[in-house]
Amino acid sequence: MFGISFSELLLVGLVALLVLGPERLPGAARTAGLWIGRLKRSFNAIKQEVEREIGADEIRRQLHNEHILSLEQEARKILSPVQEPAKPVEPVAEHSIAPAPAAPAAEATPVAPTEPAPAPVAAPAPHDPTLPPRAP
Repeated sequence: MFGISFSELLLVGLVALLVLGPERLPGAARTAGLWIGRLKRSFNAIKQEVEREIGADEIRRQLHNEHILSLEQEARKILSPVQEPAKPVEPVAEHSIAPAPAAPAAEATPVAPTEPAPAPVAAPAPHDPTLPPRAP
C-alpha cells in the first residue's frame, strides 16, 4: 500500500519492542490496530458519502436535462401547426405594364367566392392549465 517492505516492518517492530518493552508491546499493538481500523472505516464512509453525492448530483443534472428536452419537444409540437409553409409568390412580368382590356358589363360571369383565410392561431396564455409546468 505505502511501499513498506517486510524488512522495514521488522525494523519498526524491533524499535517498538526496545522502546515499549515486552510487557506493553502487545497492548500497544492492539491499540494501534484498533485506531487503524477506525481510520479505515472513517475514510471508507467519507469516500462512500462523496461518491453518493456525486452520483446524486449527476442524476439530478440528467433529470433536469431530460425535463428541458421534453418541454422543447412539446413546444415544437404546439408551434408546428401554427407555422404553415409560405406559398410561393408568382413572379410579375416587368414588360406587361399595359392594363388588360375591360370586359363588357353584359357578358360578365359570376365570380366564385374564395375560401376565407384561416384565422391566426394565438399563442396559449401563460396561465393555461393545459400546459405542462415550467422549469424552475
